Amino acid sequence: MAIKDLISSVPTGLWIAGEERPAASTFNVLDPSDDQVLATVADATAEDAVAALDAACAVQAQWAATAPRTRGEILRSVFEKITERADDIAALMTLEMGKVLAESKGEVAYGAEFFRWFAEEAVRIGGRYTPAPAGTGRIIVTKQAVGPCYAITPWNFPLAMGTRKMGPAFAAGCTMIVKPAQETPLTMLLLAKLMDEAGLPKGVLSVLPTRNAGAVSAALIDDGRLRKLTFTGSTGVGKALVKQSADKLLRTSMELGGNAPFIVFDDADVDAAVDGAILAKMRNGGEACTAANRFHVANSVREEFTEKLVKRMTEFTLGKGIDPASTLGPLINSKQVATVNELVSDAVSRGATVAVGGVAPDGPGNFYPATVLADVPADARILKEEVFGPVAPITGFDTEDEGVAAANDTEYGLAAYVYTQSLDRALRVAEAIESGMVGINRGVISDAAAPFGGIKESGFGREGGSEGIEEYLDTKYIALTR
Repeated sequence: MAIKDLISSVPTGLWIAGEERPAASTFNVLDPSDDQVLATVADATAEDAVAALDAACAVQAQWAATAPRTRGEILRSVFEKITERADDIAALMTLEMGKVLAESKGEVAYGAEFFRWFAEEAVRIGGRYTPAPAGTGRIIVTKQAVGPCYAITPWNFPLAMGTRKMGPAFAAGCTMIVKPAQETPLTMLLLAKLMDEAGLPKGVLSVLPTRNAGAVSAALIDDGRLRKLTFTGSTGVGKALVKQSADKLLRTSMELGGNAPFIVFDDADVDAAVDGAILAKMRNGGEACTAANRFHVANSVREEFTEKLVKRMTEFTLGKGIDPASTLGPLINSKQVATVNELVSDAVSRGATVAVGGVAPDGPGNFYPATVLADVPADARILKEEVFGPVAPITGFDTEDEGVAAANDTEYGLAAYVYTQSLDRALRVAEAIESGMVGINRGVISDAAAPFGGIKESGFGREGGSEGIEEYLDTKYIALTR
């Protein structure tokens, strides 16, 4: 489909109760490769948020009472609809977010998988029936839908961060309001349209693009009818939302910032480690909370690893994501380019060496090249702060204990990567690493069938796997007299 036709096929109003509605004002969505306007979309207000919650509450009981098999079949139809329109969704995502087409196609496949996985989990919501130990009756434990949910999703994965929440919520019998990031609302609006075409009942999903995130969120969080808040984004915003939600004691799940260590031990297959490093660092152009943020490499293999990684990083072709020849697209905006520049400059000022890249090209667009920093000192900010860009800072260590200590020297705990050929060491280190997810000899760990989430200041709650649906279920105990 031609770009113009693709953009025109996307709803640009508010999506409430299964239909497109106008708003009092609008805002522009920009292409980060040249900052040109892609589309103008509706700008939701607090009043619009209440209307969306009205719609969700109106159908909540009916949706929760819908047979699990029926809910599952609808989710399966959504999976098939996304798969059918995969190329269009990928192109749209690339246009508004910037990532290269291959990355967008990968996200479409990954994002769709949450509907297929939770279509199957919808019919596996369990409970138990047991005799009371005292013999006085029976204990019945059942699971029921939490109720209306509010999901706030980020710009870096415009599809998958939404489907990872919607899949389990809808499988459990919950309705949901989604607020996509201001930078990337088009993908979510198109998804809402496709879900309507796939048979999702009106009112089960609403999508509210907005520049007024604070007002929209406050209207929903402060409304006693909302039952669940789920957020993916920065730790700072996550903390504020948790505080805000406390008055109503909302169920919350928070997938927050990361500072993933990538540890290469002296017995690692260095070539395999470099392959994994490229995947862990450069997926999504480095704009991923699971991206390898700092490389702790055993000093005995550090020179070899650095040399090989530099060679691979020089092979990236910077350009518009929609161009099939590009292998590295732009960052999301000029603010993010400035952040990356600042962290690289700080590291260099403290003694790090730029092995490749390190200088943003002149505009137009928000580009930053694949970059490797060698000999990064321990006090460099880039080892403490999430860079969210295509920069790989490398530092060394001597012993296993030093490597683990360096990896754990952060308030975050989302993902970590370990390369070693020793099974004993792999298990020992994986248990010692303070992280919700650990990849052993692999650079990509996300899987719809596995629980995704962190510890420490990377948040709480899990998305995906059999654990994911539990976030949208309440446990009820029924005491039955014998």
